[in-house]
Amino acid sequence: MANVRKTREAMVEEVRAIVQIRNELAPHVKVEAGISTAFGCTLQGHVAEDDVVKLAAAVIEAGADESGLSDTTGMANPAQVRRLFQRVFAEIGNKTGAAHMHNTRGLGLANCLAAYDVGVRTFDSSMAGLGGCPYAPGASGNVVTEDLVFMLEAMGIQTGVSIPKLILARQALSDGLPGEPLYGMTPEAGLPKGWAHV
Repeated sequence: MANVRKTREAMVEEVRAIVQIRNELAPHVKVEAGISTAFGCTLQGHVAEDDVVKLAAAVIEAGADESGLSDTTGMANPAQVRRLFQRVFAEIGNKTGAAHMHNTRGLGLANCLAAYDVGVRTFDSSMAGLGGCPYAPGASGNVVTEDLVFMLEAMGIQTGVSIPKLILARQALSDGLPGEPLYGMTPEAGLPKGWAHV
């Protein structure tokens, strides 16, 4: 209610309405319904896992193609991410969508890895970690794309994303947003000697 001024049930009906419009105008477009504050909320505090699983199932029943989980306020930890994504996979199977992690408490990459370990293959991230949640005090922003891609590639997981090109794009971002803090360790440290990935 505090975020979008709608109940969970009303938001499920919004998803149903969006799916109907999609079916009429662009049936080839996929709809993913991300469950915000799935791992904790600055207003509510603890979020019951049963509620998250039920909501993921409800948006799929309403016609969404996928339902992902979002750590909008940066409260998740790897054990929790692993457990909750496993429960969602058990409930909606291959309709389980993206992991959207924030790095508020420094666990963004660890949480992405935990999600990957249980089968998630789509991740939200942002260049230089820009973004964040205005309702999360101290929120430093989203998982840094440059660091996420480096982690996956270093593990032998091909992303198809060029880290040198990401770093070049980061410079353009810095030029366009002077004074904006840019996050990420990989651009500062550079690539290891002999790096031969994408």
